Amino acid sequence: MFENLKLINLLFNKKNEEEAGRFLIDNKKTLSIAESCTGGLLSSLITDVSGSSSYTICNFVTYANEAKTKYLNVKKETLEKYGAVSIQTAQEMVQGLIESTNSDYAIATTGIAGPTGGSKDKPVGLVYIALGSKDAIKVHKYNVNSKYPRILIKYMFAKHAAKLLTEFLKGEN
Repeated sequence: MFENLKLINLLFNKKNEEEAGRFLIDNKKTLSIAESCTGGLLSSLITDVSGSSSYTICNFVTYANEAKTKYLNVKKETLEKYGAVSIQTAQEMVQGLIESTNSDYAIATTGIAGPTGGSKDKPVGLVYIALGSKDAIKVHKYNVNSKYPRILIKYMFAKHAAKLLTEFLKGEN
């Protein structure tokens, strides 16, 4: 029962998205988003905040590797060597996004929402979340229990990304 209440709070609490929006508005900064495994959910959470049109520049859902190379300038060599779900790919997604949109900040997600597609090294429930500015890029690895349904895993990825974005903007991670 307690776990269900925790999940409900996770899904409907907009604290992080609102804090990130307030920071961006107050500081007159912009944000762009690149998503793979979250399929647009992070963009939806961020743009659910009133006033988000003043700071949101451009959002991409780059599910296919070809889209990552075409729109985000992820190197084919990176995808071949490390795979789409990797620290390196997440980092290049953010770097390419900042360069192509000239945003002050960017965030990217790449992971495995399941129930298929996982492996021993890259299990279902694994996501890399990259956050960046023109000065720095940080990549976080996050794991969710694979027992959850795909849609819930995607939401947990997106909500965790929103939390990390707020912390990044505040200089906390």
